[in-house]
Amino acid sequence: MSNPKQTPQPSRPALDSRVEALRETLQQVPVNLLEERTGANYHLLGPGRGEFHLKLVDSQLSVTYPEFQVLDAQKKELPSFHHAMLMYYFDSPAAIPVTGKWISFADLPDGRVYDSAFQSNTGNLLIKTFGLDKESLRRACETLKGVALSGFGDAAYVVQALPRIPLLINYWQGDDDFPSTCKLLFDESVSHYLPTEACAILGGMLARKLVKNAGQAV
Repeated sequence: MSNPKQTPQPSRPALDSRVEALRETLQQVPVNLLEERTGANYHLLGPGRGEFHLKLVDSQLSVTYPEFQVLDAQKKELPSFHHAMLMYYFDSPAAIPVTGKWISFADLPDGRVYDSAFQSNTGNLLIKTFGLDKESLRRACETLKGVALSGFGDAAYVVQALPRIPLLINYWQGDDDFPSTCKLLFDESVSHYLPTEACAILGGMLARKLVKNAGQAV
């Protein structure tokens, strides 16, 4: 049985098997349809082969076609969980617009069971880093091209995690008596593109990137 204190992660053999099945499915889909689904740009490299280029948070990635290998900017292959997330993303039925309705991880399918673990890996991690320092959070979000959004907390920034998937960092500044709080929110359309476990990976990736950028923001 899964531990609700940990976000769900399939075993490596099960993950690899699922990724391979998704690759086989995607090889049957026209390139132009995959571009439309994902917002990626396709670059033809030769007869029947090319690369999709897209950004994951602030990292430039390429996805080879027809192999569907996920590579970083240095053309190094990324870990299995990155492959799984990108394969699910490419396998989405069609592109749909964002709704503008923000929901929590708990509102995703089966998300409530793992919400505590997700919050620990995202919002709580950000509070440990930024605490009462709203300006440092702002600068870190801006390094990821985050756009300020009014009507949420004391500070809120939308970061484009994938071309069709925005994430919202919603921050409430505390004081000497009450701690600051922070939550990552998803556009309601996210379940169209990713399963809940992939959303957990994406949210954790964004939070860790913000923490990493905390000392670099100026």
